[in-house]
Amino acid sequence: MARRRLDTQAALANLPLFRKLTAQELALIAQGTRVVRAARGELLLRKGEMPSGFYLVVFGQVKLALSSHQGVEKVLQLFGPGQSFGEAVMFLECPYPVHAACLVDSLLLHVSQQVIFEAIDANADFARRMLGGLSSRLHELVTDVEAYSMRSAAQRLVGYLLNLSESQAVPEAQVSLPTSKHIVASRLNLTPETLSRLLHTLAADQLISVDGRAVTIRDVERLRSYA
Repeated sequence: MARRRLDTQAALANLPLFRKLTAQELALIAQGTRVVRAARGELLLRKGEMPSGFYLVVFGQVKLALSSHQGVEKVLQLFGPGQSFGEAVMFLECPYPVHAACLVDSLLLHVSQQVIFEAIDANADFARRMLGGLSSRLHELVTDVEAYSMRSAAQRLVGYLLNLSESQAVPEAQVSLPTSKHIVASRLNLTPETLSRLLHTLAADQLISVDGRAVTIRDVERLRSYA
């Protein structure tokens, strides 16, 4: 990974969480922020560790996951540029219940717990945005639980593909799986074999075509009503 100097304050200003802060407020947060350059596969946090802040992804991709005693991993969430993770545990001041690892070479910012608490005390709008982010994360987790317990495997995959295409208001959509099919399968609580079978079935029904990670949804409305 290229080692170029990063303007921490400018990077913070480009992230959604910090966009409404003043230059002075950003400068204070930058003082409590360190740049983290992590290689693919590198662990950013380990289950059982105590938090000292939270992470923001500048570029790259990170997974939050749990591992069983048998070594089976369950991917809980994926994070990309502009997204953050670790806030809830930071506020609870309890050990991490999961581990986080980079799926690709990544650049992140680690913002200290102390500087965030000071920013919240000084800026009610910032506090509301932090609460909004945590509430959104909770909503995602509730949606996941619903999907795992109430929806079939096919419905989970179809919903995932449609979410990837939601910004494209067209009959046919081009999407790209954000990571390997193995990771996507874990994220959807499927086995890799089940994911491959479902993709093959959707392709045989001429609803999608698949080329590696590239997926063409041939008819968005038909796919929406499929499962």
